[in-house]
Amino acid sequence: MTFRETVMLGCVIHGAGDLRVEDLPVPAPGTGEALIAVRYGGVCGSDLHYWRHGGVGDFRLREPMVLGHEVVGTVVSYGAGAAGPLPGTAVAVHPATPCGACPECLGGRRNICRDTRYLGSAARIPHVQGGFAAHIAVPAEQLRPLPPGLDLRRAALAEPLSVALHAVRRAGDVAGKHVLVTGTGPIGCLVVAAARAAGAAHVTVTDLLPTALAYARTAGADTVVRADDPADPGWPAEADVAIEASGVAAGLDTCLRLVRRGGVVVQLGMLPPGQTPFAGNLVVSREIELRGAFRFDAEFDDALALLAAERSFDGLISAVVPMREAESAFGLAADRGRSCKVLLDFAD
Repeated sequence: MTFRETVMLGCVIHGAGDLRVEDLPVPAPGTGEALIAVRYGGVCGSDLHYWRHGGVGDFRLREPMVLGHEVVGTVVSYGAGAAGPLPGTAVAVHPATPCGACPECLGGRRNICRDTRYLGSAARIPHVQGGFAAHIAVPAEQLRPLPPGLDLRRAALAEPLSVALHAVRRAGDVAGKHVLVTGTGPIGCLVVAAARAAGAAHVTVTDLLPTALAYARTAGADTVVRADDPADPGWPAEADVAIEASGVAAGLDTCLRLVRRGGVVVQLGMLPPGQTPFAGNLVVSREIELRGAFRFDAEFDDALALLAAERSFDGLISAVVPMREAESAFGLAADRGRSCKVLLDFAD
């Protein structure tokens, strides 16, 4: 094989502020695996945390790692014992490989599997290498052919939309209810869309940035509120459900203070490592149900179906950047005053 056929480019994080586009060997699909030619990869908030801080939550970088878990592309080939969509088929890649044997997996909650492997995650040693490379080898069962009408570009939103769908489902039945969302980054905007798809009667969102609030409008928000303006007339008297998507303590405080008595608050944003102070007395005196939401499982297939049915999601993709300019793409994605979802393009 030629050098070009055996070597590819990938986006590797070596430490805080040290992102490199470098040569990597093209993987060969192992037993049960498929080789995928990646076309698009979405830059996620966790990718940005690895780039800026060398970790996300309690997961810290301890070795170089290929980033990325929001990836779509086309099937190239299969390893021994693997089968799936025909080579050339456009697919989205479910990034999780649960163990299938722990109590959580056996209880139907594979998204919190205690021994899962997740693309581009430093949660274990060795780290699970991610999908920001020209080719990746993944278990064949993680492939999902795209439904009719869904192109690869929009399909790159499947992973974050799955996160949003799971968060809304953790809230219970939101049909006919008023939903408050704090934080309108890409995930927060997709929570808005997921809540509307689930039948929410009214969705109010809060954020500090006008650009982010404008994207929330695109996603279907009814009311947008400047989080730093207590006089903003959009503040609700109360909401039935609140979903915290900012990952900051102030957002959680807002949710606890504005959700109705007996209401539900879902903590979706990853809070900083360590202890986070919050208004715990309100949880007691108002019998608020505080629930966590982490990743997703079967929602991935639902996300693909929703993306195929609704073209308005295209409005949340603010830029598509060649992967050779990965650091520029990360800088843009980190600037919420200029962007919503930024995609890396691996076409070259």
